[in-house]
Amino acid sequence: MYQKKSHGWYKHKDFILLDLLCIFLAFIFAYYIRNHTYISITDNGVYRNAMIFVLFADLVVIILFEIYTGVLRRGYYREFIQVLEQVILIELAAGLYLFTVDDGRNFSRAVLYLTGVVYGVLSYIVRIFWKKHLIRMMAERGEHSLYIVTSSDIAESVVESVRQHNYNRYDINGIIVTDCDMPGREIAGVPVVAASSDAAAFICQHWVDEVLINVAEEHTYPQKLYEELLEMGIVVHVNLSRIQKTSGQKQFVEKIGNYTVITTSMNYTTDRQALIKRLIDIAGGLVGCILTGILFIFVGPVIYISSPGPIFFSQTRIGQNGKPFKMYKFRSMYMDAEARKAELMSQNKMSDGRMFKLDFDPRVIGNKILSDGRKKTGIGEFIRKTSLDEFPQFWNVLNGSMSLVGTRPILPDELEQYELHHRAVKKIKPGITGMWQVSGRSDITDFEEIVRLDTEYISEWNIGLDVKILFKTVLAVLKRDGSC
Repeated sequence: MYQKKSHGWYKHKDFILLDLLCIFLAFIFAYYIRNHTYISITDNGVYRNAMIFVLFADLVVIILFEIYTGVLRRGYYREFIQVLEQVILIELAAGLYLFTVDDGRNFSRAVLYLTGVVYGVLSYIVRIFWKKHLIRMMAERGEHSLYIVTSSDIAESVVESVRQHNYNRYDINGIIVTDCDMPGREIAGVPVVAASSDAAAFICQHWVDEVLINVAEEHTYPQKLYEELLEMGIVVHVNLSRIQKTSGQKQFVEKIGNYTVITTSMNYTTDRQALIKRLIDIAGGLVGCILTGILFIFVGPVIYISSPGPIFFSQTRIGQNGKPFKMYKFRSMYMDAEARKAELMSQNKMSDGRMFKLDFDPRVIGNKILSDGRKKTGIGEFIRKTSLDEFPQFWNVLNGSMSLVGTRPILPDELEQYELHHRAVKKIKPGITGMWQVSGRSDITDFEEIVRLDTEYISEWNIGLDVKILFKTVLAVLKRDGSC
């Protein structure tokens, strides 16, 4: 799912928090220099109230005057002038406040002026170092993997434009040239990875966050590739001169480089929504990891006694936008489970073979078919039915490779069998639970229905839907309904 970037004050929340910290420390330091003691919040009302006002005034100035607009592009001199203007505005606001309140005459002017001086110096230094840190970090790797679809005559200028204007957002991983066959060559230091004809096949197998399409006017627009990318759920940016209206997709105007583009995506999330979802994941991940540690004390020995070997099982899965990651579980199968998978394929209940699921899996620890034909289950089946095996996935949630709620984690060999429209489910982080799981995951054997539920989740996503799915998951686990 596309994360739409904020364009207001919230976009620079890191700078704002650092700025508020600077002015707070400056006030404390100024008070200490003047009075040779630290300020007492409880005993000194006039200074306490003044400090609260100064913090509030700083925040208001930042928002109203858009202090951090273009902050990463400002040089040393422009940054100095910006800090100086901000200090003057805050000093004037604080002076007016102290003139208005009754006990303002008891406030030391030395503290007021010294606060401004210390704040100005500290804020300037912090901004310069933080900008250098961000630029260095983003230069090493942008926030998002971007592939550029363009024509050979403007390819270099498109790359340079994105680098100049969006260096902190994109890591340009490759170029797809539409008018000639150039794979293996480089343009502006970026490899040409495919031609227009085989671009969809290339993108299917690689980690791609977003694609920018910008071809020169005299060249044919790659309409087929555009439609294939949308079918895969890829976020596509198109130069406004090439507007294409597509039903079932959300579109909005953005800037990439110095181009105005139409961005098309199945759905998008704002910075605030993404922050809320991540905070929920962190809180849930912390609680889940604690519970996993407690469960390990009881479940671990039983697993090891029943089947000597590692307590935890790790497996490569496909994450957001095709990025592989290691997913963890309590081991519920015997050590030779993968080797025995081929001999059991004929019993697979999934109709088209794109997923593997058995009614009774003899690879699960403790599962046996007795001489009289009866089926006996053991500890492995118990921890799978109660979903205890999935608790280690809370570590994946905490480290950001998974979310509490998302799509089903995909196996690499399953991905190789996916058609284009199946790949849309890669566009968000996989989840411990999701739309498929709360819709009766043990009863659904139609792979297309599973994909439909996952894509429906992506298209209709909001925080409320996540809360609803989490609530249904808890009920399903307590009832042992639909567990795998």
